[in-house]
Amino acid sequence: MAAPQEPALTELRQRYRIERERRVRPDGARQYRGTDAEFGHYGVDPYVGEVVERQPVHDIVDVAVVGGGFGGLLAGARIRQQGVERVRIIEKGGDFGGTWYWNRYPGIHCDIESHVYLPLLDETGYVPEWKYAPGEEIRRHAVRVAQHFDLYPDALFSTAVTSLRWDEASEKWLVTTDRGDAFRATYVVTSTGTLSEPKLPRIPGIEDFKGRTLHTSRWDYAYTGGGPDGGLTGLSDKRVGVVGTGATGVQVIPMLAEDAGHVYVFQRTPSSVDVRDNRPTTAADVSADHEGWARERRDNFLRIVSGEEAERDLVADGWTSSAGLLEKLLPSFRRRGDRESFESAYEAADAAKMNELRARVEQIVADQDTAEKLKPWYRYACKRPTFSDLYYPAFNRDNVTLVDTADTHGIERVTENGVVVGDTTYELDCLIFATGFSVGVSGIRSGKLPAHGRDGVQLLDAWAQHGPRTLHGFTSSGFPNLIQMGSLQNASSVNFTHILDEQAVHAAALIAAAEARGALIEPSHEAEDAWRATLAKDAPDHEWFHAECTPGYYNGEGRGRPNGPTAYPHGAFAFHELLKRWREESMAEVLQPKASREA
Repeated sequence: MAAPQEPALTELRQRYRIERERRVRPDGARQYRGTDAEFGHYGVDPYVGEVVERQPVHDIVDVAVVGGGFGGLLAGARIRQQGVERVRIIEKGGDFGGTWYWNRYPGIHCDIESHVYLPLLDETGYVPEWKYAPGEEIRRHAVRVAQHFDLYPDALFSTAVTSLRWDEASEKWLVTTDRGDAFRATYVVTSTGTLSEPKLPRIPGIEDFKGRTLHTSRWDYAYTGGGPDGGLTGLSDKRVGVVGTGATGVQVIPMLAEDAGHVYVFQRTPSSVDVRDNRPTTAADVSADHEGWARERRDNFLRIVSGEEAERDLVADGWTSSAGLLEKLLPSFRRRGDRESFESAYEAADAAKMNELRARVEQIVADQDTAEKLKPWYRYACKRPTFSDLYYPAFNRDNVTLVDTADTHGIERVTENGVVVGDTTYELDCLIFATGFSVGVSGIRSGKLPAHGRDGVQLLDAWAQHGPRTLHGFTSSGFPNLIQMGSLQNASSVNFTHILDEQAVHAAALIAAAEARGALIEPSHEAEDAWRATLAKDAPDHEWFHAECTPGYYNGEGRGRPNGPTAYPHGAFAFHELLKRWREESMAEVLQPKASREA
């Protein structure tokens, strides 16, 4: 599709502004609430039955890893590879898997190709069965990793860490949990995830609804019948409402449409939905015939979506074909030419892609009014792109109704019997919240997991005045042997498991070096200052872009995404190279003598 010319772009900008204003809410991110207090039942684990009672643990381990998703699993695996004996993973869920333990809703798949998303394929000898793996295949792989690296014996499941406290005398961390555990660990690695705390819309009257409510991360197949592949016979006579049309909604709505009596889709902002083309795969399809094939493939994917040069596109999907449009989402793309020329070409390419996606809606959805409401009127990097070959056809079914809520800025209220939008009450038997997770609010950064370092200082208090202070996003002065994994002051990408694996390799290398030297891991204030300066030096100016975007979690629900020293400005591929060089040349700078050795 040809790139639009300036008159068309001017008209498009105006349309984007109008559509944005229809959806902005004065309460911003406060329009959502967590699953606590009177809504705590939404956070209960439905997969374990009754939690098995056990005696509190009071012992000493080498490493405590907080979080049993892929981040925690990768940390455990890479630390095991360094020869560390006692590695304890503490996980709130009943087994390993993290997001993939909790998310078991109908239709769940990963939107990143499984051969680059699933970690440790080379090490475990596994080749995924589908180009885009279903949730159960991913969950099973998490279990496979845990078994392969012998991570079950010391693990604590259905357990939440409540505090971390550095003990100066023993030079160990005291780890306490909500099940009475109080044990010590020489090192602590936190990987509590960015997608672990379910969120609910703060709609008046939710608590008054007399029908059945579900959050997609706590699916109840006893009520719906069937399984992740469908067959939801329990909904055959039910009027089902769905709130949320992001990546989760795009997957679950077609499955509900197949089996429910009637489905009402309450949409404030439509997702962009590109071609998925999922299919079974063989080892030959992905050249899994030599050692290191998976690493080569995921490195190739990361290169392309980071704007680096690559001889071939091994994955060749919607992410890699539209990689250039991710420049405003991730500070990664290599800008070529002057700023004005770059932005002009970028906007034209963006408009061409979004016109293509809007045309796709028209081609598939028969009803013109419904098709218009499903068109995404914003720029590509404003919301996470989604992919599906089933979503749009679902709206051609007689038992599916799209309810656009943009002009009322969302659902107005919930009654005992249904949902109110404008002057209409939609009577429902079941209300499903496909509203996902609160991004980046779990663990230490949210305050839910207080970490007290030297002299009892809490990490968030230490950061209160000048913001987060780290070296490479992992370690902080005053908090020895505490290593944080996640998306703080480092580099990210659309394939987050690759990011987590590189972080796990780094964490394991730090621990191995500290063990070899009998030292503590702790950066100096000067090292933190230097890293903040590195982050700030070439930080891209994307604030204006996100300020113009439709509301979503990328821009604080319309409040913006301010520039600042929050991420490595040259992208994940370059960041991983930087870490590798630093480990080879400069790692000794964070290895501090133990007090006991000085004495």
